[in-house]
Amino acid sequence: MKNRSLIYWTLVISLITFSQALLAEQDTSIRAAMRAAGEAAFMHRCKACHSLDPAKNAFGPSLIGVVGRPAGTLPRYSYSKAMVNSNLVWNEENIRKWVADNVKLVPGTRMRHVAITDETEQSFIIEFLRSLK
Repeated sequence: MKNRSLIYWTLVISLITFSQALLAEQDTSIRAAMRAAGEAAFMHRCKACHSLDPAKNAFGPSLIGVVGRPAGTLPRYSYSKAMVNSNLVWNEENIRKWVADNVKLVPGTRMRHVAITDETEQSFIIEFLRSLK
């Protein structure tokens, strides 16, 4: 009976370990797909004004390393007074608010209203922005 119990628990632990590995692999695949979708959305909606070169700003600031960065702090870019004084940090919540209605989040910003209100598209863009380091 002890042998059966040992075999049973060994199988259970093996299945759990295998399942966790499989889920981790799926998570990696899902994140890669989200990044790809986010990159496509970025190229369509953001690239005209934002550079993906950390040494270059375009009409808007470079978004390399934007996730986690305090708003209005990228060197070599002239932000609006409203942005500099916003006290925002570009976390997921604030990025969602910004892309949904940037003028509402930071009244007085110079960036024109974007209105990406689809939460799935927002998630894709955020995942892409996280990958920009």
